Amino acid sequence: MIRPHWPVRSLGAIAAALLLPGLARAQDTLRVTSPDGRNAVTVGVREGVAYYAVERAGKHVILPSRLGFTFRGARSLGDSVRITASARAGADTTWSLPWGEVARVHEHYNELRVGFAEIAEPRRQFTVVVRAFDEGIGFRYELSGAGGFGDFEMTDERTEFTLADDARAWWIHANVPRPDRYEDLYSSSPVSVIDTVQTPLTLEMQSGVVAVIHEADLVDYAGMSLAGHYESRTLQVALAPWADGVKVRGHAPFVTPWRTIQLADRVEDLAPSLLGLELNPPRRIENTSWIRPMKYDGIWWGMHLNVYTWGQGPHHGATTANTKRYIDFAAGNGLSGTLVEGWNVGWDGNWMQNRDGFSFTQPYPDYDLPGVAAYARSKGVSLIVHNETAMGIENYERQLDSAFALYHRLGVHAIKTGYVNDKTAAGDSHTGQYMVRHYRKVVETAAKYQIAVDVHEPIHDTGERRTWPNMLSREGARGQEYNAWGGEGGNPPEHESILFFTRMLSGPMDFTPGIFDLLIKRQTGKPRSPDEPRPRSTLAKQLALYVVLYSPVQMAADLIENYDRQPAFQFIRDVAVDWDTTRVLAGRIGDYVAVARKTKSKDEWFVGAITDEAARTLDLPLSFLPNGRRYVAQIYADAPNASWRENPEAIRISSQPVTSATRLHVVFAPGGGQAIRLIPAP
Repeated sequence: MIRPHWPVRSLGAIAAALLLPGLARAQDTLRVTSPDGRNAVTVGVREGVAYYAVERAGKHVILPSRLGFTFRGARSLGDSVRITASARAGADTTWSLPWGEVARVHEHYNELRVGFAEIAEPRRQFTVVVRAFDEGIGFRYELSGAGGFGDFEMTDERTEFTLADDARAWWIHANVPRPDRYEDLYSSSPVSVIDTVQTPLTLEMQSGVVAVIHEADLVDYAGMSLAGHYESRTLQVALAPWADGVKVRGHAPFVTPWRTIQLADRVEDLAPSLLGLELNPPRRIENTSWIRPMKYDGIWWGMHLNVYTWGQGPHHGATTANTKRYIDFAAGNGLSGTLVEGWNVGWDGNWMQNRDGFSFTQPYPDYDLPGVAAYARSKGVSLIVHNETAMGIENYERQLDSAFALYHRLGVHAIKTGYVNDKTAAGDSHTGQYMVRHYRKVVETAAKYQIAVDVHEPIHDTGERRTWPNMLSREGARGQEYNAWGGEGGNPPEHESILFFTRMLSGPMDFTPGIFDLLIKRQTGKPRSPDEPRPRSTLAKQLALYVVLYSPVQMAADLIENYDRQPAFQFIRDVAVDWDTTRVLAGRIGDYVAVARKTKSKDEWFVGAITDEAARTLDLPLSFLPNGRRYVAQIYADAPNASWRENPEAIRISSQPVTSATRLHVVFAPGGGQAIRLIPAP
C-alpha cells in the first residue's frame, strides 16, 4: 500500500499548533473533552489538510493525523478544505441491556461536529462528528450530498492514527494465514514494525496510557483493519475490498462507522468495554423475552476429534438417536440448549467446493428434524440449528426466509451460522462491504422470526448487539477447536490471557470451553503427548474460562460421556451466563487475568482466574462483596501436582467462609486456573 504523502512541514506545523495553541487560528482548530476532562480531541485544518489529535490527561496519544478519502474517478477528499461550521451537543443517560457483562450502561459524552468544505469546485462537503467519553473517544464521517457528491466508489479511507510513542502492540495479521477470519495466534511488538493487522488493536504506550483502536456501528461499509508502515508509528485504515478492488460503494448523503479509541490508565480498566455499545443506535427489538442467554451441549467436539462425521456414513454424528442423547444430558444437568451440526443435506463430499449444495430445510434421512425439535421442547431444551454456508452467500440468502420460518414453526429460537471459506464465489472479501451487508441481513431476518444468532467465521463485533440483541455471540478468534487438530499443538497457555485484553474488548466470544478429557485419551486409550494437539490447560482453567471469556451462550464442549462422575462438572451446572456487574481484579496481557462477575438479579458472584505457562500466585481482594455479609466460596483449584503438560486433570475442590475483607490466595499450576462461586452463607 502506498501511504498518502503528508509533507513533513505540514505535520510539523500542526504539531506545533497543538503544542502551542496560540499559533493556531481559532477558526482552524476546535477541541472537545470528555465529561471528566481527561480525554481531549482536537479537530482542525492546517495548510488545507483536515486532521485530528487525541490526548489523555495531558499526554499525547494520537499526534495530528490525516482525515479523508480517495475515490475512483474523482479527486481525494480532505486535502484542500476549510472549516465551515461547528456545533456542540452531549448526552448523559442510563439504559438497560437485556443481557450482557453489565445490566446497565451509563452513556455520558460531549459531542463536537465540525463541517468541512472543499476550497475549490465542486466544493464537496463532509462533517466529522466526535464524541468524547470518559472511557475513550469515537469519530465518524458524514458525507454530504452537496457539490454533486452522489454515487461514489471509495478506493481508500485515509484516516490515520499516528501514535505519540512506539507503543507495544498486541496484534494478529489481517489476511494471513486465513483471510479475514481472525483465527491467528497473537504477537506483540513495537507498533513501528507491524504490517497489516486486525482490530481491536491493543496498545500499551510508553507514557502509561493503554489504548485500543477499533470501530463501532458497522452497517453498510467495509470492515476495517490497520496498515502499518515499517519504522513509522502511523497506522492507516485498511478496508476489505470487493472483488474489483473498490472498498465501499455508496451514495451521499452517507455515514461511515465510528473509529473508536478506548483509553485507560491500566489494562485492568479496559473491561468491560462499553464504548462500542454506546456508539450504536438503541435496540430495535421491543420484546426480547425469546432471546435466552444459555449454556448448551452439542454434537461438535466429536467431529473435530474424528469420532463423528458431519457428512453421512457409519459415524454420522447428527442422528436422531444421538441428538436425543445430548438433549437428555442437557435436560438432566441444567443446560438449556443442544447444538447439532451436520444434520442437513450438503455435507457430503467436498462441501467447501460445493458451497451451493447446502439445504437449510432438508435433513439427512437419519435425522428427524421435526421430531427432534418436539423432543427438545418436551424436555425444556432449546434446539440450536447449525447453518454452515461455506461462503455460498447467494444460496443461503435465497433460503433465509423459508428456513427461518420453518425453525420458528418448530419452536427453534437459536441458530449457529458458519462461513468456512476464504472468499465469496465472486471473490469478495470475507469482511468487505458485501459480507457486512449479508451479516446484517441475517441478523435482521432472524429477528423477524424470533431467532437468536451465534456466528462463526464472522465479521468482528462492532456493538450491533445493542441494536439487535438477538446477535448473541460469535467466534472471530482461535477457539477451542484448534486444541483438537492445530498444527502448533493447540493454543498456547497464554492464549486466553491475551484474548481477554484484545479480541474480547470487541464483544462476546463463543470460545467453547469445558474440555475435561484434556489428554484426549478416551477414544484411543493412549493420551496425547504435550507436543500433540490438545488443550494446553488444566481442568480448573477450563472451568475458569466460563467466567473469564464472556459469552451469553456458553458450551459444555466435551463429549458428554467425558462428564460422567466428574465432581468438577458441578461448576458448569452452577455458573451463570448473564451478569449484573463485572470487575477485573488483576491482569497483565499474556500473563494472567482474574475477573469477578455478579449473576444478574441474584446475590451470587463468580470469579475466574487464569495464568499462562508460568506457575504463579495472586492475592485477590473480595472487596466487591457487600460489607457485613458472609459468603461461602466454592473453590475449584489446581491440585498441588497439576500441570497442563503432565497432569492437567488434577483438581482440588474445597470451600471456605469469606467476606468483603477477605483476600483469596490463589495458586496457579503452569497453564492453570481457578474457578470460584461465591454464595451467601446459610
